[in-house]
Amino acid sequence: MQFGIGQPVTRKEDARFLTGRGRYVADIDLVRQAHAVFLFSPHAHARVRGINKSAAEKMPGVLAVLTGEDWAADGLGTLDPEVMAEDMGGPAGYRTKRPPLAQDRVRYVGERVAVVIAETEAQARDAAERIAVEHEELPAVVRAEDAARQGVAQLHEGAANNTSFTMRMGNTEAVEAAFARAHHVAKLSLYNNRLTAVTMEPRGCIGDYDPGTRRWTLYSSTQNVHGVRQILAHQILHVPESRIRVVARDVGGGFGMKGNVYPEEAIVLWAAQRVGRPVKWIPSRSEALLGDAQGRDQQVSAELALDADGKFLALRWTGSHNVGAYIEGAGAIPILFSLKLASTVYDIPTVAVTSSLILTNTAPTVPYRGAGRPEAVYIMERLVDRAAHEMRIDPAELRSKNLIRADAYPYETRTGWIYDSGNYTAAMTKCQALADWSGYTARRAQSEAAGKLRGRSITYYVDNTGVFNERMELRFDPSGELTIVAGTLSHGQGHETTYAQMVADWLGVPENKIHLLQADTDEVAIGRGTYASRSMMIGGSALRAAADEVIARGKRFAAHFMEADAADIAFADGAFTIAGTDRSMPIGQVAQMSFIPVGLPSELGVGLQGAGAFSSDVPTFPNGCHICELEIDPETGEAALDRYTVVDDIGTVINPLLATGQIQGGVAQGAGQALCEDVVYDPDSGQLLTGTLLDYAIPRADTLPRVTVDFSPVPSPTNPLGAKGVGEGGTVAATPTVMNAILDALAPLGVTDVPMPATSERIWRAIGESTRR
Repeated sequence: MQFGIGQPVTRKEDARFLTGRGRYVADIDLVRQAHAVFLFSPHAHARVRGINKSAAEKMPGVLAVLTGEDWAADGLGTLDPEVMAEDMGGPAGYRTKRPPLAQDRVRYVGERVAVVIAETEAQARDAAERIAVEHEELPAVVRAEDAARQGVAQLHEGAANNTSFTMRMGNTEAVEAAFARAHHVAKLSLYNNRLTAVTMEPRGCIGDYDPGTRRWTLYSSTQNVHGVRQILAHQILHVPESRIRVVARDVGGGFGMKGNVYPEEAIVLWAAQRVGRPVKWIPSRSEALLGDAQGRDQQVSAELALDADGKFLALRWTGSHNVGAYIEGAGAIPILFSLKLASTVYDIPTVAVTSSLILTNTAPTVPYRGAGRPEAVYIMERLVDRAAHEMRIDPAELRSKNLIRADAYPYETRTGWIYDSGNYTAAMTKCQALADWSGYTARRAQSEAAGKLRGRSITYYVDNTGVFNERMELRFDPSGELTIVAGTLSHGQGHETTYAQMVADWLGVPENKIHLLQADTDEVAIGRGTYASRSMMIGGSALRAAADEVIARGKRFAAHFMEADAADIAFADGAFTIAGTDRSMPIGQVAQMSFIPVGLPSELGVGLQGAGAFSSDVPTFPNGCHICELEIDPETGEAALDRYTVVDDIGTVINPLLATGQIQGGVAQGAGQALCEDVVYDPDSGQLLTGTLLDYAIPRADTLPRVTVDFSPVPSPTNPLGAKGVGEGGTVAATPTVMNAILDALAPLGVTDVPMPATSERIWRAIGESTRR
């Protein structure tokens, strides 16, 4: 089938996006709509001694000025962690409770202190400047290693040494014994720098309240409408979920940053009820950089033990994750997944890893594209390259020697993951051929002749994807067209296309008669949203179940219309046929006739539809090989990526064109972290120093070369599609791939490390220091 599974179909949704017809939160306006502007804390840590809002309340157009005192007086709740280590069998930890508007204390620059509701955004901004807040400044700490020291200012009562919990995995005694007999030990101290998502569409929301039905409606740029509704109902408003409707129209990117509930979403609903009008909030880019949850920020000391032949004997590391001022939503997940995936793709006999979740006076961190898996892979791949360099072993050979064998699946890691399937050696071999591995020597000679330093790297990653269960529906309408009612939430992934491909393949319905409905809690019964690369594996498998139910119900309808026994009805190529005859009805005709007003037996119901659910007992483990070549100008320190190649195992490839785009986008984000992206807070004052896009550097179109992508699929046995996640792998692998290539280029000069991001200045300084030694 030209439009079916496995075809490189262009995205159906792109026509409206490319012609400016997408509908984002900023494009939505409601009748009698007012506007919200927030006052953010200018201090990283302070007691709030008083807020004088009288001058602001007298400003033109102002409808209300609201503070944390008003919030508490109305008996509203706090934003608490959704998942902690103890929920996954780990140690109990300190759980923060965050009021959406600060009350007696602020804990980071950007915490929301007050909100102004006015007729226009400009009036609200003018009034916000008239709010007077009396602060008593307190000592601030922004680095995890500093915050965990004895005697440092404490952010929350009950979190000793600003530590929520410390989690350990593996066998410490066995690891110590392995290190004692090791021939070589590679050691590294690494900092995985803090990032922010910089989505094309910043967060925004509109709250509305209907006093007649006593229901709230929230329009938001979110990855998870049902999750937002649940938190707002149970933690904030203390009402049944049926009294809240959450809607997302088009969502311009999320990357995990839009996966949790934000103060603004809670506040606009509350404010709408208070002022009796819809309330809209759209941030400036600087406000987004200040107020969005951030990602990464891990410090680790790591060691890898090897025998004389280069076989890995043991891995150990001790780290800390900087979670910021509050544990937001799934903010504890990155530390858990980084520990769980510590050994990545290697058959390491014994492992002992430890990490602590630390609170600091910075914006909260949440799962950001990859969520702990990039941290684990970064540690492991940097260690492998360090060991290869020190032992004078080819990096590809060292990896190949230690990869988990293709006949070892299902493979249980020393931290308890059970890998479903894979053939790492095959993907690595294919990637080397695609990257012209053997031609590197000649290219390096050409670079040297031009006065440039050339480096290359090869890395191998694994990711775990697919969490929670999911429900999907298929509904024919009386005209015979089909709507997919999705519990997942596409925010750039292309579900409108890929789901249509799958359904067209299974049911034989033309793609132009297949539509997608998503992201509206009044229209979609239940859904888990899209994150953790779960949509194809979990959502797609649930969609397969829904298609099977449509076929089963369609057979009963077709049997009635053709006066046959349902057991004698077969379905293939979009038609129901009486077995052994040429009598058939296309599914579209059966669907139309299923709506006839008379003549249908009661037991058939009315309308052809199906619902399906799926839950996997274990995640899938997509994996792949990345190879990068780059040149460094020793005069300026500029690193220019020259060639980048990926071969991924994502199981069954639904749409290779869209999968390639997902991988390329992930590589851009991973390379951005390696080369330029960095959230920086002043270590003394806690002020955000990267509060605009003049200060926070994101990769541009000219940062990357053409990223060549191919596939080496091993279908997963954990789901009926054989699919594995694709959305995060590019990011998981790209950061260490680029960093290792930089260090390979600098190795002849004696440079062994460059802090990440490896900006041209940092590379230039590293070169200068090496020449002075």
